[in-house]
Amino acid sequence: MNLVFLAGASGNTQFWNPLIEQLPNNYTKQVIAYPGFHGTAAHPDIHSFDDLSNYVVAQIQQPSILIAQSMGGIFAIAATLQKTDLIKGLVLIATSGGINLERFKVQDWRQLYRQEYLESPDWFVTTKVDYEEFLSTIEIETLLIWGDQDPVSPIEVGQYLNQILKKSKLYIVDGGDHGLAKQDADEVAIQINAYLKDSV
Repeated sequence: MNLVFLAGASGNTQFWNPLIEQLPNNYTKQVIAYPGFHGTAAHPDIHSFDDLSNYVVAQIQQPSILIAQSMGGIFAIAATLQKTDLIKGLVLIATSGGINLERFKVQDWRQLYRQEYLESPDWFVTTKVDYEEFLSTIEIETLLIWGDQDPVSPIEVGQYLNQILKKSKLYIVDGGDHGLAKQDADEVAIQINAYLKDSV
C-alpha cells in the first residue's frame, strides 16, 4: 500500500519528514510536489488551480491512503471523488476539505501567504473550490486531525467534516496549531499508525 502526502499551500514537501519517519516501513511513501511551489520547477501546462489539482490527482496511480494538510486536503478530496478504486483511506489534517469556510470564524491566511511566498501564482490564493455537496458520498474510513489552537482551520471545521463524512473519526491535538502535523508529529503519528492498523 502507498501513503501519499499532500502538503499545504506552501508546497513544502519537507514538512512531512518528521511524520514520515514514524510511519510503518511496509508502506511506500509518495510526497507529491506542486510545480511552481517551494522551489519545484513550474509546469508548462499548469495555469490554474484546476490544472494543478488535475496534475496532483494524476500522480496517484496505485492503491493509496492519502494524508493531507491544509490546502492539500482539497486535492485529497478531488482524488477521492475521481479515483474511488485507488483511494483506500483518507487522513485530513487541519484542512478545509473543499468546503465554504465563510460560516466559520477563520483567520484569513491569504495576505500573509502572498508576503511569504512571492513566487507562488496568484490564482492559488484566489480560488474557491466547493466539494461540499459530494462529501456525503465518500464512504472510506477517514481520520480527521485538528488542533484546538488553529486560527486558520479551527476545530469547528473538523467537527463539521466529522458530521458530513460518514466513516470519519475526529482527533483533537491539545495545543495544536495549523502546523501540528510537523510540530506535533509524535502525537499525530500515534493516531495515524492506529488508523492504519485498525481501519485500512
